Order: sequence, then C-alpha cells, then structure tokens
Amino acid sequence: MAQDIVYLNGSFLPVHEARVSVMDRGFLFGDGVYEVIPVYGGRAFRLEHHLQRLGLSLQGIRIGNPLDQAQWSDILTALIRQNGGGDQSLYLQVTRGVAPRRDHAFPAGVQPTVFAMSTPLTEPDAVLQSGISAVTVTDIRWQLCNIKAITLLPNVLMRQQAIDAGAAEAILLRDGNATEGSASNVFIVRDGVVLTPPKSNLLLPGITRDLAVELCHANHIPCREADISAAQLRSADEVWVTSSTREVVPVTQLDGQPIGNGRPGPLWQRVSALYSAYKQDFRAGKVH
Repeated sequence: MAQDIVYLNGSFLPVHEARVSVMDRGFLFGDGVYEVIPVYGGRAFRLEHHLQRLGLSLQGIRIGNPLDQAQWSDILTALIRQNGGGDQSLYLQVTRGVAPRRDHAFPAGVQPTVFAMSTPLTEPDAVLQSGISAVTVTDIRWQLCNIKAITLLPNVLMRQQAIDAGAAEAILLRDGNATEGSASNVFIVRDGVVLTPPKSNLLLPGITRDLAVELCHANHIPCREADISAAQLRSADEVWVTSSTREVVPVTQLDGQPIGNGRPGPLWQRVSALYSAYKQDFRAGKVH
C-alpha cells in the first residue's frame, strides 16, 4: 500500500486527492517511462544512476526531461521526508501529458505529467535465503527493452505465467538466449565465473545489476558479460536475479529442476554479503 503523500505536477498531496486526466497519454497509450529507487536510512540509493537511466528512457521515447537533476533530487528528498524517512521504495513516472484528443501522433504544446509516490521497503524476506523457483518463458516483448517504459503488459503476462506455475519469477528466452527476468536481471555462475547478458536493446540496464558487477570486479570475483544460452542457464552451477527492491536473489529451482545442489551457492552468498555491506556503508555515508 502506498504511503500517504505523493507528488503530482508540482504539488505534494495525500494520495487519495491525487487526480490525473483520463486524456493523459499514459492512461490512453502507456506513453511514458518510470523508475523505481530504493531508499535506505532516508536517502535515495544510487540516485544519480537512476536519474541518468530515466533521462535515457525519456530520450528514447522523445520526451524532454521536465526537471533537471537538482530539481529531481529536491522533490524526491522532500517526498522521502514527508513519508517518514527510513527505508522506502520510490516510484516515479513521467508521461507525455494530457492531449486534447486521442491521436497516436505526438500532441503539440503539452506538458509532461510528473508523478512520484513512496511505499514501505522491508529487508528481503528470510525465506529468500533458501532461494526462489523460476520458470523459463518466451520473451514476447518489443525491441526496445532498454527503455523503462510503463507499457508493461507483456511483463505482467509473463510474470503471471510464473505465478500460475507456482514460481516467483519468469526468466525470459529470446532466440535461444536468456535476456532477463520479467522484473529483474539475470546472472549465472559456471565453473567459478559469474556471467550476465550484455547490455543491449533486449534488456533493461539494471542499476542493481551494475552494482553486482562492480562488486564482483572490486573483489576479484571473475565476472563478465556474455550471452547465456537456455542450455547454459539450465545447467548452471548458480542462478541469481537482481532488482532494486529484491536486491540479489538466488534461484534454486528452474522449470521444476534444481539448480546445482538446490541450495543458494557460494558465490551468491559472497556477492549478497558484499551487497549488504555496501548498503551499510551507504547508510553510514561512506559511499554515495
């Protein structure tokens, strides 16, 4: 459930008072982009990285960024404070705005709709220490998956396939290779080497993904970007998924079969510990 105060087009107000026109192109066309940013100890985590990705997503769909980085930072800092500080998850969304009529062509002279809200963020559930199950599904999305677009119906349908199968996540396959999860990036471990698919238009450049790669490199854990075939995925020693709110999660069962010995692996344990330590340093103001 969302926390009480949201931001909408220049105003902070209670969520039950927030209103968006039915002529907003986000409502009519899914014409917009979004970001999800974790907050630890009252501070937005990797904010600069998230705002950079937001800018690239806006550029990708030809919407001018309505705010500069300082303005975004001020708004989000105020939103965090008005919702009590501590640990939160920020959701922000920018649509092309309210058009005078429904027409596929870009309307002239409209202002983007800017919305942000906060939800409570809790530490990953201890049950994740035993890992989650996942299923593989065909990637049915468009060709610009690097844009964090609000048009998420394919992701919703694929995630529901996983839920219907009793799994927690769907890992997507396109042309014989794993791309990412329905709401996550994917990693595997083979022969002591961490692998993750290279950035391209076929997957979202995850902020948590990038931090996991940074932590591997900084701590001498062999890690590289490479295509991951469906066969390599299924025969991996370890599989993980990463996201801003779930962090680094081990997958211990895939399509009903165990990954490795069916338990979270040693490299996941090490990277998860490094991630937790990095978060603690962030809370203490030692990293930004």
